[in-house]
Amino acid sequence: MEDGNKIAPRGSFWRRAKPARIEPVVAAPEIESGPVRTASGESAVTPSQAFAAGAAAQPFLKAAFGWIVRYERQLSGAGMVGGFAFDDWNFRRIDLPNTQFVFIGYLSLAAISILILHGLAERAINGKPMPRWHGILPMAAQFALGALWSAFLVFYSRGAVLGASWPFLLVLVAIFIANEVFKKYHSRLIFTAVLFFFALFSYAIVTMPILTRSIGAFTFIFSGIVALGVFALFLKLVKKIGPIEWRGARWWIALGSVAVYAVLNVFYFTGVLPPLPLALAESGVYHFVAKSGDAYSAQDEAQPWYTRFGFEPTLHMAAGQPLYFYSAVFAPIRLSTDIVHRWQHYDTARKSWRTVSKVTFAINGGRDGGYRGYTVTHHVTAGDWRVDVDTADGHVIGRVNFAVEMVPAKVAAPEQVLR
Repeated sequence: MEDGNKIAPRGSFWRRAKPARIEPVVAAPEIESGPVRTASGESAVTPSQAFAAGAAAQPFLKAAFGWIVRYERQLSGAGMVGGFAFDDWNFRRIDLPNTQFVFIGYLSLAAISILILHGLAERAINGKPMPRWHGILPMAAQFALGALWSAFLVFYSRGAVLGASWPFLLVLVAIFIANEVFKKYHSRLIFTAVLFFFALFSYAIVTMPILTRSIGAFTFIFSGIVALGVFALFLKLVKKIGPIEWRGARWWIALGSVAVYAVLNVFYFTGVLPPLPLALAESGVYHFVAKSGDAYSAQDEAQPWYTRFGFEPTLHMAAGQPLYFYSAVFAPIRLSTDIVHRWQHYDTARKSWRTVSKVTFAINGGRDGGYRGYTVTHHVTAGDWRVDVDTADGHVIGRVNFAVEMVPAKVAAPEQVLR
């Protein structure tokens, strides 16, 4: 199929004091108002000039801060979109060390901010004043969690099929937006702790297959256990730092965490959760596909321009002509698993999809462009078709929809090299 691919002085009180020594008075030198020369002879800025420059800059800074405050909501929204676009460009692969360092850094920043803020809230309960800088902590927690949601959206959307995974993607988008809208709630332990567990579990789901080099139900369950264990250690620190506030929030945190754990499990076992870290890198339906050496070539029928924007193509097939489906599935390095090409034809009488053929083959991770392979079906009829690229346990990695029209003779299809 494919090639794999950080006190005073001590002494007696009764001892006679020595007469004070009178030091000569030296007149302080006058500050020159002219330019000061440095050792190299170059002119330096005088204090009066520096003061004048600072005074001149104050109106500009005041206007800039006023503009930022006036358009805070619009700037926040633009920052959200820009941050997501930057993450989409920056995060190429989930298994790269720099990507993992960024994820761990965001999680650590969120945890530390929550713990310090919780400790300061406990001090306030005991009557001690809050330090002036405490307002930075909710902002730090919001930034870290927002960056995590942005990164999760990038990776989960890459490995998701909208028709199958839209509930989970909708939840991620809602949390991503709510993280910005409900800024004031980041100073509350319950809100941030539950969000932190959601981020922790989502990260474990993505990362554990890289460590175990396997994917499936067992790996997902193990991810949940690891996330619960780390979160339990985090809550022990919360309890130790602030036992008074912890007693009032513990049951709400437990309820929220159980809800998050249950929802993610339901999403996984109903096929809603994308099967990360697998992702469909490239796919297509062709009149013919062949492998020569390390390259794949295909005969591709010309399609209208709008098919580049997600509209399904139409292939014109002659009777008895086979149809080929090509896919390149990304998997992390040293991860091996089975994938399935499931050919389905829409039954207009039953108004449902009918599986025509199913082909299973193994893939090996590591190649940037994904592990390549193709399958073929000879049972071609007119109508709506789709090919699902699934995991062995039925999770949809990708889906390609297309239509078939039968014609009397074979259509000319130019050859192209596939990635």
